[in-house]
Amino acid sequence: MDKIKLGKTGIMATRPAFGALPIQRRDKKEAVEILRAAYDAGITYYDTANMYSDSEEKLGLAFEGMRENVTIATKTGGTDKETVTKHIENSLRMLKTDYLDLIQFHNTPKMLDLECGAWDAVREAKQKGYVRHIGATSHQLPVAMELVERELIETIQYPFSYLASDSEIELVKKCAEKEIGFIAMKGLAGGFLTNAQACHAFMLEHPNVVPIWGIQHMWELEQWIQAGNENVRLNDELRAVIQKDRDELVGSFCRCCGYCLPCPVDIDIPQLARLNRLLRRSPWEGFYNDFWKSRIDNIDNCVECGDCASRCPYGLKPYELVKANKDDYYAYYKEMTGKEFK
Repeated sequence: MDKIKLGKTGIMATRPAFGALPIQRRDKKEAVEILRAAYDAGITYYDTANMYSDSEEKLGLAFEGMRENVTIATKTGGTDKETVTKHIENSLRMLKTDYLDLIQFHNTPKMLDLECGAWDAVREAKQKGYVRHIGATSHQLPVAMELVERELIETIQYPFSYLASDSEIELVKKCAEKEIGFIAMKGLAGGFLTNAQACHAFMLEHPNVVPIWGIQHMWELEQWIQAGNENVRLNDELRAVIQKDRDELVGSFCRCCGYCLPCPVDIDIPQLARLNRLLRRSPWEGFYNDFWKSRIDNIDNCVECGDCASRCPYGLKPYELVKANKDDYYAYYKEMTGKEFK
């Protein structure tokens, strides 16, 4: 497996790296089998979080007795000293370890405030040897950029795929300049990108980027192992795949991050804001039933309060997207069948 230095941390991270959020959906036996198969294939970097139900526990079971051979990054969503301290203690217990390679503040702008008690907790943990490096995750580009500009953290984890904007690519370059490790999450853009070779080849174009791929099935692991071993670089065929996806998806593209929720009238914004893409990139027939129709028709209850837009880290207006997608939903059915959907 290809390895790169993660900023100034000294951590040598494998590309690909293992995103352990999805293994909370597998039972313990299956999860341990997948994790150990990843290790046997050469993957040594694992990303988890305190809030990913039993993900940490499963990593602890898989790597007990071989802790020094792997790098484990976890996260805390706490914003005060007491909460963050408890999260670190719990992570150490679940992971069956006496240290964390990387603790990351999880998507909270409060990390910009150095007087925030959360900083006291991670600094004390680092002094005690419980934490080796401090990073942050963010879905908000201005927050991520400020963290990097001020060099407050050693790593930043941010959504990054070949749908990235010029501004997001600039963030990657800024991290390289300042030797801050860049960890790419959502490399499949919420599941819309399906060509593993194209995704992996794009990441290789950015030599300071460590992509973490969410894995819950053995076949997914095998896919990324193959991509990592072959390390195919961008070629005309893969560039054509990327360009086609960009033509279809870049623009008013909902990443399904969920930060627009809750909706005061219970509209499932993350799914319905990208429904037009779902219809065209997956078996569309499954969306035409009473269950989906009730969700679609609930869009009529939108009062355009703007709460969703105020929380969207990508500057979208989700209430406009869901309304447009309701019209498209019915129009697409008529286009495909010649009939009205009722």
